[in-house]
Amino acid sequence: MKGNFDSYESIKEWKDEHIHNYESETRVLNEFHDEMMRSATQLALFHHERTYGKPPCPYSWFITGSGGRYEQGIISDQDHGLIYEEQSNQAKEYFNKLGEEISKGLFLIGYPYCEGKVMSSNPLWCKSFQDWKDQLIHWMDERSWESIRYLQIFYDSRSLIGDNDLVKELKKIIYDYQQKEPKLLKRLMDNIQHIKQSVGPLGQIYVEQSGQYKGSIDLKKTAFLPYVNAIRVLAMKEGILKTSTIDRLDCLSEIERYKNDMLYYKHNFEKLLKYRVILFKSATSYDDVHYLNIKKMSKEEKRDMKSILRDGKKLHYYVEGIIDKGCLS
Repeated sequence: MKGNFDSYESIKEWKDEHIHNYESETRVLNEFHDEMMRSATQLALFHHERTYGKPPCPYSWFITGSGGRYEQGIISDQDHGLIYEEQSNQAKEYFNKLGEEISKGLFLIGYPYCEGKVMSSNPLWCKSFQDWKDQLIHWMDERSWESIRYLQIFYDSRSLIGDNDLVKELKKIIYDYQQKEPKLLKRLMDNIQHIKQSVGPLGQIYVEQSGQYKGSIDLKKTAFLPYVNAIRVLAMKEGILKTSTIDRLDCLSEIERYKNDMLYYKHNFEKLLKYRVILFKSATSYDDVHYLNIKKMSKEEKRDMKSILRDGKKLHYYVEGIIDKGCLS
């Protein structure tokens, strides 16, 4: 893969020209995205250093969301943040400006701005290590839906540039907190209660009834989220720091009481990822990679999809039972 780009335009050209060579496998595609985002961030740092000099302290630039979980589609938006060691006004100003340059650079190479503003250019996602620690504790203490959502977003983060230990140490704070306050896990489960209905009582798959995706099923809401959200909560309970859902399932399957269930759900999730690869080939927008046209599926594929959808709901209830039991004990 090419390196040492001299402009955002050259990165975008390379990305657009080569990305379809990597679309056949989710992990390979996400490694390609990693390289493109890493190249843009390194170029952003180069531009930034010409005005503001070298970074004043060690730092970590991390990605989160589907990127943090190695689950991006061929078209993906931005989800990222910054952690820096030094708690000072100088460091704050330096990294806030760097965050703005990184967000701009990623946009210029083809990653749309995050609608929820989970980006290094947002001061909420660009903080010193101590401020991040205080922020996480505040999110865990507070009982708002938004705070729990932010906590889940952060737990999917992985460092792409800089000191990975900064991210790991902050995640350990979450684990230590929920060990003392298991009701945090219950609040996390409460936050993900809504699961879009996908299979009817007679076995019919519910599809979109109107609009651009009429006749299609929203894989993100009906399939991916039940698996991703439930496995994340269980990973948080067990202190698993891996971010990919597949890696989390692997780690959980090494725990005897989860082994058989997790191996089964991993098989389902791997099939789900393969189905989404089908969507990559015709995707022209961010939403396209989430909608699967049922009419184009064979009878066997439809049976497969029904099983995946139903089991996603079963997984949710399985994890909910574990969390409820832990809160009562």
